[in-house]
Amino acid sequence: MAYSKVEHFDEKVTSELIEHYKESLNLLGEDASREGLLKTPERVAKSMQYLTQGYNLDPKVILDSAKFHETVNEMIIVKDIELYSLCEHHMLPFFGKAHVAYIPNGWITGLSKIARVVDTYSRRLQVQERLTTQILDAINETLNPLGVAVVIEACHLCMMMRGVQKQNSVTTTSAFCGEFQKNETRSEFIRLIGSKLH
Repeated sequence: MAYSKVEHFDEKVTSELIEHYKESLNLLGEDASREGLLKTPERVAKSMQYLTQGYNLDPKVILDSAKFHETVNEMIIVKDIELYSLCEHHMLPFFGKAHVAYIPNGWITGLSKIARVVDTYSRRLQVQERLTTQILDAINETLNPLGVAVVIEACHLCMMMRGVQKQNSVTTTSAFCGEFQKNETRSEFIRLIGSKLH
């Protein structure tokens, strides 16, 4: 029995992207008709649709899908959320971890939904600075918590593979609102995301 992978992509978009990637390969000096590259345009067309699927997702709907009344008002942190995104300037990957916290104000959401919000915004052409604030804004607007904190640490291949070529640099961005604008609360969050409790 032959292996068959089932994937769902927009046929029209895929078809048009294939033609563009064939042309790109030829413009770069390759031969898009040689054996090793025959299926490359199709693979890239599907890959790019997968890597930018966040445009078709609504993070607020995701958070609302598991939104519960709860009287808890202590800090909730989901840390070390892996993220993979594409820099909108060079369309090269950047990857790292997001640390997200909020203090409920009558509502909580499923823990996995926080990670899904990170994925939703990561799977778009991005800059790390905007990604950080988009995650914060989605949680703040949907759950109306007492505060939200987001810190992202990432490595950017546009800095590592080309341009300045600094392989060991890590970019850190942060966004805080509400209670996390207070030094004491923010310091507790920073301490907890830096600790190894497990």
